[in-house]
Amino acid sequence: MLEYIYQATGLLLIAFAVQSFSDTGNEKRIGTGLFWLIYGLSFCLGEFIPDWITGIMVLALTIIASAGFMGIGTYNGTGDDFANKQAKTFGNRLFLPALIVPIGTILWNTLTGTSALIGLGVSSVVALIAAMWLTKCSPKQSSQEGRRLLDTIGWAAILSQFLAALGYLFNQAGIGETVSHIVQLIIPDGSLLIYVMAYTCGMALFTIIMGNAFAAFAVITTGIGLPLLIIGQNGNPAIVGVIGMLSGYCGTLMTPMAANFNIVPAALLELENKNHVIIVQFFPGLVMLAINTSLMYFLAF
Repeated sequence: MLEYIYQATGLLLIAFAVQSFSDTGNEKRIGTGLFWLIYGLSFCLGEFIPDWITGIMVLALTIIASAGFMGIGTYNGTGDDFANKQAKTFGNRLFLPALIVPIGTILWNTLTGTSALIGLGVSSVVALIAAMWLTKCSPKQSSQEGRRLLDTIGWAAILSQFLAALGYLFNQAGIGETVSHIVQLIIPDGSLLIYVMAYTCGMALFTIIMGNAFAAFAVITTGIGLPLLIIGQNGNPAIVGVIGMLSGYCGTLMTPMAANFNIVPAALLELENKNHVIIVQFFPGLVMLAINTSLMYFLAF
């Protein structure tokens, strides 16, 4: 069933691509359309095409995005006045479709025991139907608004998949062991505070680079947390792991690579500076990192 969810996602992306190709108001409609078409085909055909073709498709996406071939078009939207009027009419009921997605995903996983991704896909369809029923908007209008949102986010919409793959590759390449050797060469043997700082700051730094605290956790915990703190210093694994992950989240606050947390909200809020969210969060992130380092030092050993 999960494959059907992927294929449905791919078909939606292909529909966005077709709309982009026909959007004469977008000077970069060819690049935009090609990007979403290739991405959509990767969802629809991923199970059937060879890995090397998928690799070529990923390279094509990278070239299109990095060369600036994507742009914002025209979407025949409802306009701000209509949106404001609808917001006043429906009030907090507009949050109902948004709540269906997380609640439905959790219920699906709990009741069926199958992948939460399937629940996410099913809940998204239910939420879409609920939104159209509530607002009395047409599927065509929904499609246009979906394309507008996706074009506003741009290439950053697929960043999570890239970063997940990057974390897997880092772990398979033995980056954690390399980091461990470097840390042990630089830091004096048995220096607990420096080990703790290396772990928490390393988690934040790798998250800033990779944009994903879960991917960083596998690398830094393998290289520093497990051998130096848990085994070497008899640290409490639960405390070391939990605070280590929290330290990674501090890095999430500081990086555009965490697009779903920092770039997407800026796009949704239509902020002029796409990095405004990061600028606001940077100092609190540093403060939280310092607090996490202190807590691990005093509580885990």
